[in-house]
Amino acid sequence: MPIRTRTRLLTSLAAGVAAAGALIAAGTAAPAQATPRPQTHEVEYFAGPHAKPRHVEVEARGHGRPSASATTAPVTAFQRTGPTSGRLDLVVIGDGYTADQQGDFAADAREKLEAIFAIEPYRSYRGLFNIWLVEAASPESGVTGDPTADVVRETALGSFFFCDGIERLLCVDPDAVTAHANRAPAADIVFVVANSAKYGGAGYTFTTPPDGATYKGIATMSSDNERSYLIGAHELGHSIGNLADEYQYAGYGAYPDPETDAVNLSVRPDLGTTKWHRWVGEQDPTGSAVGTYEGGGYYETGIFRPTQTSLMRTLASTEFNLVGREAMIAGFYAHADALTSRTPTGTPVSRGTRLTVDLAPVTGLAAPRITWYADGKPVGHAAGDLSVTPRELGIRGGGVHTVTASVRDESVALRDPAARSAGANALTWVVR
Repeated sequence: MPIRTRTRLLTSLAAGVAAAGALIAAGTAAPAQATPRPQTHEVEYFAGPHAKPRHVEVEARGHGRPSASATTAPVTAFQRTGPTSGRLDLVVIGDGYTADQQGDFAADAREKLEAIFAIEPYRSYRGLFNIWLVEAASPESGVTGDPTADVVRETALGSFFFCDGIERLLCVDPDAVTAHANRAPAADIVFVVANSAKYGGAGYTFTTPPDGATYKGIATMSSDNERSYLIGAHELGHSIGNLADEYQYAGYGAYPDPETDAVNLSVRPDLGTTKWHRWVGEQDPTGSAVGTYEGGGYYETGIFRPTQTSLMRTLASTEFNLVGREAMIAGFYAHADALTSRTPTGTPVSRGTRLTVDLAPVTGLAAPRITWYADGKPVGHAAGDLSVTPRELGIRGGGVHTVTASVRDESVALRDPAARSAGANALTWVVR
């Protein structure tokens, strides 16, 4: 899991709780029943296009109005490349758009999506995504806190700047988001596009999603700021690639823990033993050679990152480094399959049944190819075919047989064996 260190405020809160406990132990009277602390979520926010991100805890409940429009919210398939069971389903919802402004929302969503999918590896693996646009009609146009903190607007998802007193932190009501996201056929990740020209956004990465939610995270971004799309691109690095933040804070000092399981951070500075040793020395798209650069995971020393900069270190960069790209591709395949079929695998088929498979339209970095197997043996003449019958593969009558279609991503972007394994999937039918 990525390193997600809590803010210093939580340390102070813990100290306060400990002090209260000491007073009780000393005989000081305590209230009969303490007021329960509101449930919170940790969010990442970006004070400016080139500012270092920060983390803060915010209340989990907001001021959205899910009952007003969620149950009838229209859904549009912006991009559908396969079944939801075999795709990473991205849901985009607009907030602060009135019923008459839904055309504006669709145009703004398209602009953000095209910008994000111009970044590698999103560009080459776009075919693994289904993208759904969910309309959320708001009573008022615009969002709370734009342009100043005293501006209040009633919206479907309750988007508001000045969340937790931080001007650029754009929070939402997760329950309202869930109610609208559930209108889509499936939801793995949710983007909220707020109708505003003000720079801002936030990233929610959930270990336990809100009640009724299937998605792993929410990224919020303003609609009319040309750099806000990078917030969504960065947040998918956490929720899909399980990438850790590569930046550090002044005063955090030395990393205090054992090796992290984040693939893009390591306590090992030795180039031959670091997690990304397969990439060491390669010229990286971010501008430096892959090596070990000290500082990351919010700490200044004792922990190392693969490159001088990247999209996981600063939004001034528009590129994932090679290590991050590999992790993102593996994350895509954790949610999606390059190979799917309209012929169910759970029901036996006959020798004459036509087995049709579909290959996701991944391009550029990857070139997967289908291999067919009859009773475990590859059938060379059928390599690359999208439709076959067991009879055409040489399956004879009598007994029980198996037919398997298999694909493996042979992209040069995958060097780690675990990542290569993630890029392989197979479908098997029983022939009776």
